[in-house]
Amino acid sequence: MLKRILVTGGAGFLGSHLCDRLVAAGQDVVCVDNFFTSQKSNIDHLLDFHNFELIRHDVTHPLWLEVDEIYNLACPAAPGHYQYNPIKTTKTSVMGAINLLGLAKRVRAKILHASTSEVYGDPDVHPQPESYRGNVNPIGPRACYDEGKRAAETLMFDYHRQNKVNIRVVRIFNTYGPRMHPYDGRVVSNFIRQALRGEDITLYGDGSQTRSFCYVDDLVDGMLRMMSAGDDFPGPVNLGNPDEFTIRELAQQVIELTGSRSKIIEARPLPEDDPVQRQPDITLARQKLDWEPAVKLRNGLAKTIEWFRSVDLSTFRAPTPNY
Repeated sequence: MLKRILVTGGAGFLGSHLCDRLVAAGQDVVCVDNFFTSQKSNIDHLLDFHNFELIRHDVTHPLWLEVDEIYNLACPAAPGHYQYNPIKTTKTSVMGAINLLGLAKRVRAKILHASTSEVYGDPDVHPQPESYRGNVNPIGPRACYDEGKRAAETLMFDYHRQNKVNIRVVRIFNTYGPRMHPYDGRVVSNFIRQALRGEDITLYGDGSQTRSFCYVDDLVDGMLRMMSAGDDFPGPVNLGNPDEFTIRELAQQVIELTGSRSKIIEARPLPEDDPVQRQPDITLARQKLDWEPAVKLRNGLAKTIEWFRSVDLSTFRAPTPNY
């Protein structure tokens, strides 16, 4: 059945891949973005499709549309970006959720909210199941994002309980792939950019901290499955790759795959409140969505490096002076 689908943050890294899938499926897609950290180049190839529409808009302001489904992906997600204007980051999560939930309530649309593994903070439970309530510093430099996303989840479930809004909440763990902003400050893009330029690869701390990296195609598949899941499962559900790697191991793989002569150096201390371990427990996703990642890190990195080689990095502007 043809659906009218709104994707906020649709010109971003994740959003553009989601728009690709929805447009290819023949759905009527409305992409909304304010282009703070996203790129028009991410969705240029979609502009001539009759079933794709682009609107420049900031979700902190109300939006009046008639749609059947909403994917709420609007929010800067890299620390250097969300810490650049922490008040605006919190407003994007909280006011954005209020505005989109109001829209969903008015038109009776299903709404999927892209939450984050950051709701778990620096976890003292490993791996992290959805039942874990987190270890978050509410007044630290990451709180604008962590607590903003936690508040947005609260709003989702309160609108669900009080107003019967049909919600879906996914908690996204580290995701990578083509169209990552080269200057988003994330570890995958940083390492690839440094390796391709032959620069030293800089670690925060000694590189023993761990992350779990999910390729973008797998992540989008999980989001689509969650949106089409039964109405009795609003989530939250973890979406991420349970394969765990140290940051140093990631750097070594990037050097090997790029053929770079870059050296790994311990250049900076760990940022405040930076999680030491991060790994999703995806038992619930396997049970409820029949979903688990298929792309191994080495294969996903090779595709991501190929994309980085194909673009002119000089045409990208760092969204903030933090990177």
